[in-house]
Amino acid sequence: MIWVEPAIVVVKTLILLLGSGITYIAFRAYRNTGAPSLKALGVGFGIVTFGTLLGGIAHQLLAVSLEMGILINSALVAVGLAIVLYSLYLERG
Repeated sequence: MIWVEPAIVVVKTLILLLGSGITYIAFRAYRNTGAPSLKALGVGFGIVTFGTLLGGIAHQLLAVSLEMGILINSALVAVGLAIVLYSLYLERG
């Protein structure tokens, strides 16, 4: 299974690119509208994207175990998704 780690790097890179794009668009929309929900949405997706980046860097460059890298990623994804959920709640209010 020597292909697994390179595949993880490719998928994490794709997530980083897509997440960065979503974060950028959300913040640009926030600047245009001033809607707090769009700001929270951008922060949430930014944290999700940062979690992917940090988990990957911890494993690849800092010699952290794969399990710990996954834990770091998962914790930040959970926080980011909670903020995304909050942003949707703001829109209702």
